[in-house]
Amino acid sequence: MSTIAAIATGQAAGGIGIVRISGENALFVADRIFKTVSGLKLNTLSGYKAAFGTVFLDEKPLDEAIATVFRAPKSYTGEDVVEISCHGGLYVTKQVLRAALQNGAVPAEAGEFTKRAFLNGKLDLAKAEAVMQLISAQGEQARAASFNTLEGALSREIAAVSADLKTVSASLAAWVDYPDEEIDDLSDDAITRSIDKAIRALQALLARFDSGKVILNGVDTAIVGKPNVGKSTLMNVLVGAEKSIVTDIAGTTRDIVEETVTVGNVVLRLSDTAGLRDTADTVERIGVERARKKIENAALVLALFDSSVPLTDADRDLFALCKGKKAIAVVNKTDLHGAWDTKILDTVFNKVIYISAKENTGVENLEKAIEETLGTADFDPSAATLMNERQYACCLAALESLFEAKSAQDSGLTRDAVNVSIDAAIESLDMLTGEKATESVVNEIFSRFCVGK
Repeated sequence: MSTIAAIATGQAAGGIGIVRISGENALFVADRIFKTVSGLKLNTLSGYKAAFGTVFLDEKPLDEAIATVFRAPKSYTGEDVVEISCHGGLYVTKQVLRAALQNGAVPAEAGEFTKRAFLNGKLDLAKAEAVMQLISAQGEQARAASFNTLEGALSREIAAVSADLKTVSASLAAWVDYPDEEIDDLSDDAITRSIDKAIRALQALLARFDSGKVILNGVDTAIVGKPNVGKSTLMNVLVGAEKSIVTDIAGTTRDIVEETVTVGNVVLRLSDTAGLRDTADTVERIGVERARKKIENAALVLALFDSSVPLTDADRDLFALCKGKKAIAVVNKTDLHGAWDTKILDTVFNKVIYISAKENTGVENLEKAIEETLGTADFDPSAATLMNERQYACCLAALESLFEAKSAQDSGLTRDAVNVSIDAAIESLDMLTGEKATESVVNEIFSRFCVGK
């Protein structure tokens, strides 16, 4: 395989920038562009050694730097790796990379360092996918869940299920292939118990997926309601800054204002929308249509109502728009005298929360309601968690195969038929961890990674 190089730090100025070089000739490439102050060659150093020196480009000194050597197989990629830590200016870091590319390295593709780690057996596919989840984590729960997956929580769970099924499969195959030999036979009850145990384990994983997905990826959330119900004020309270313009003039918010915030253990991608009403103003009408579309596409809706003025047709229209959605009714302006019976909301929404956005009261109850509505209130980041739709699909396919095996077993079909379904379940689990993942699947997964990781 070629020797690859890339900038491993963010594309922004910083104290330190790192250029990573990995491959069979990584040390020789590094020696062509890096001279240690001691005069030692990097290819003479053992692993986990660092040396101070100067980086050269076109035989001219470029920057003082530190080169750290990692020897195969005890490196991130499983190959020889050199990481050159230079001063973190964007120009300097890019010039160090240019020097490496001019002296035998080729540009790394997106995710290629982690892909090589996978191909060299340093981590399985589930752990590899956790790397990107950890990088993109925006909250403590997401970080903890991603780190535990990187540490092997999901892989161990899948391996345990797969190992039990492989034991059953091997016994069934031996019994079918060598009926005249004295082979310890699994009883029908033992086979059923093993299948049921695997089913329970996979069902538990699948049941945690939705809440895990919310924790890991965040939730598109729309703040909606008629004009002047306090949408922008609530937006600003949740963001903790004056993100949206707040006035007493109806129609102030004409387009969608977006911000990402952490509420409780959930990352919300908030959208403050235009007030829902009929209007002759062309610009405002476009904003209202966008607000309706946002309600349709949002995973969570915070529907605001003003308790200080009578209920209107626009409020009732919002009832219909929220039907079938994960929506929380937020009754605002509770610091003022109530003008209508808000109990009607209990017949439309699963949760009704009372707040005063202006006085910043009741917001903690909204936080709790959001966690309960999204199913994240009891999320355990230390438990095995499916990281993405690919893993979910593999787990679901394995479960369906196990149900087929159980049906075949209960129907009295031959053990050969039972074993076909068990083998299909094992194959799906091996796809999840990468033991049997196709090249196209592997390439697709790592193409989503950032360059340098």
